[in-house]
Amino acid sequence: MSDTKEEPWTVLRLLEWTTNFFKSRGSESPRLDAEVLLAHARDCARIELYTAFSEVPTEEQRVAFREMIRRRGEGTPVAQLVGYREFYSLRFRVDENVLIPRPETEHLVIEALDVAKAMKISDRPIRIADVGTGSGAIAITLAKNIKNAEITAIDLSEPALKIATWNAEQLDVTDTVRFVHSDLFESVGEPSTFDIICSNPPYVSESEYEQLDPTVRDHEPREALVAGIDGMDVIKRLLETAPERLEVGGRLIIEISPMIAELCEELVEVTPALGDLRFIKDLSGQRRIISMARV
Repeated sequence: MSDTKEEPWTVLRLLEWTTNFFKSRGSESPRLDAEVLLAHARDCARIELYTAFSEVPTEEQRVAFREMIRRRGEGTPVAQLVGYREFYSLRFRVDENVLIPRPETEHLVIEALDVAKAMKISDRPIRIADVGTGSGAIAITLAKNIKNAEITAIDLSEPALKIATWNAEQLDVTDTVRFVHSDLFESVGEPSTFDIICSNPPYVSESEYEQLDPTVRDHEPREALVAGIDGMDVIKRLLETAPERLEVGGRLIIEISPMIAELCEELVEVTPALGDLRFIKDLSGQRRIISMARV
């Protein structure tokens, strides 16, 4: 992307060049990546680019854009370059200390919202725990969409909790969400039980981790991804400890890898306190969420 007097570097030309460049680097969404980065460089909404195709960005904007193109070409995730990721129509700050929220996790949020809506609780708030909150995406999204909720967001990573707390402040849910530094429920006091427990835990196996796209493997926290030889370490602990923290009739909702769906099903079947197992599939038809009741 060099300067030329013959043909100006308009917004459209920059997008076309960058899209082709990102394609050559193996990006799964080259046009989207280009648009998000250019909008960030120009400090505008992405949709505004479509009415500015003929405009020529300033030199300052183009310098910033070139630097982001370079880093994206080297594998840095777009979300880390711009400092945020959209999730369930909300904007969450992210950095190298938290997992970048994925669209698949919105299926977990939808299940939790459906469960909360069906609950007949009138004398107190619905109590929800988000285990391994990371950026706070699940907890904060639920807080924004459930009127009568009391949410405990838990994480073992103090840097992640700082990010999550900042997101809660920006999205004005600090009265609804409290953050707890804990390994699962070990340091969680009151409330002692919850109506809904959600978690997007680590579920990548050691061998899978080595095969991950470098954009993920080299830039997102390993501890938020990897869970032992079979990817089940944290899920096993959740299935052991969560039932005693659930109200009878409450639900445990966990995001999983489709590759371990059968292992999860087998484990739930031999967990006496859990029943009514159902799977929620992602847009690819893969089993992505498990939802089960405390019996």
